[in-house]
Amino acid sequence: MAAHCRNGRLARLSPSEYRRPAGSIPQFMPESISATALRSLLVNNTPLIDVRAPIEFARGSIPSAVNLPLLDDAQRKAVGKRYRQAGQDAAVRLGHELISGALRDSRLAQWSEFVEAHGDAAIFCYRGGLRSATVQQWLKELGLHVPRIAGGYKTLRSFLVNTLAEMADTTPLLLVAGKTGCAKTDLVNRLSPAVDLEGLANHRGSAFGRRVSPQPAQADFENALAVALLRLPWEEIERLVLEDEGRAIGSLSVPMALFRRMQQAPIAIIEKALPARVDTVLHAYVEGNYSDYLATAGIRAEQEFSNYLHDSLKRIQKRLGVDLFREIRSDLDNALHSHLQGQGIDAHKIWIEKLLRLYYDPMYEYQLEKKLHRIVFRGNSEEFLHWISGLRLVRAGAA
Repeated sequence: MAAHCRNGRLARLSPSEYRRPAGSIPQFMPESISATALRSLLVNNTPLIDVRAPIEFARGSIPSAVNLPLLDDAQRKAVGKRYRQAGQDAAVRLGHELISGALRDSRLAQWSEFVEAHGDAAIFCYRGGLRSATVQQWLKELGLHVPRIAGGYKTLRSFLVNTLAEMADTTPLLLVAGKTGCAKTDLVNRLSPAVDLEGLANHRGSAFGRRVSPQPAQADFENALAVALLRLPWEEIERLVLEDEGRAIGSLSVPMALFRRMQQAPIAIIEKALPARVDTVLHAYVEGNYSDYLATAGIRAEQEFSNYLHDSLKRIQKRLGVDLFREIRSDLDNALHSHLQGQGIDAHKIWIEKLLRLYYDPMYEYQLEKKLHRIVFRGNSEEFLHWISGLRLVRAGAA
């Protein structure tokens, strides 16, 4: 008897109850998916079952993958130890002992539910070997024919790394630049083809750029970037639009091959008046982030939000200097008190304006001096969209 989740509870089902309705099983389902088919697999956002242990999944996986492991972290460690001590056959026997009875039924229920919900799913482990083959066979015994990816995650990762390097080397770029608060990311997301690096990195790119949810692993960031590039309409592309970034986006790094091309790419400068930029920062970093903390941190939302702002300011304390740091910190404390007492968020404009005018703007001007020869456009957002429309880079309906 197998285990199956219904309404959050585990019910006992016979193997026959897992089977698809008659005629619903693909007639020519391949046993394995070769490396030559990976592009199509990723472009089509094929649902994937990553049967590696959670610790492996956390280090990096594929955007369309869900982690439904065969072995948990402790079991994987035990099997690996047995392999080193007694060889593969002994390790396989231990694996079958660890995943048996009710636990095996529970694992099968999870895989079966996913396959029933995603008829085109595929399976992979690290090298496309024993773990994915085992899961594939167990599902096959229940009438569920699911292909596994030959070479597993190792092959997928290699394909995506090579894709990044190739596209970075051959794709013409255009960078969108401008002072902090010019809403550059919003502009990038109104264009096609374009890739939002900060969105993929889950970080806004500045000292205050941390989001409530954590950043992905470096490999996850690179994999998602490569997949995003694969899915672009390359037959229509004249150039790819990216936001002008430093190498680091929070704790993550832009892949070096791409970053080198970015350092040589033409730049479009977006210009916006200081009061408007203050409003942009206010709504994104204060209003938006506070809303996120309220949604995720519960009764600790106010403290977590306060910690976020203070920690972010401390990251640039040395660059601000003693006096300016103390002044802005005092303004920040006053704004937080007013805000959290229900008096609105406008008091935050005081420290935001000082930070932009006295820190971010001078730093931007200094850095821009080194890029003057690469500038191909200067103007406001509307002028930029009009200028770039000649390159067919504006999404339909994004006026």
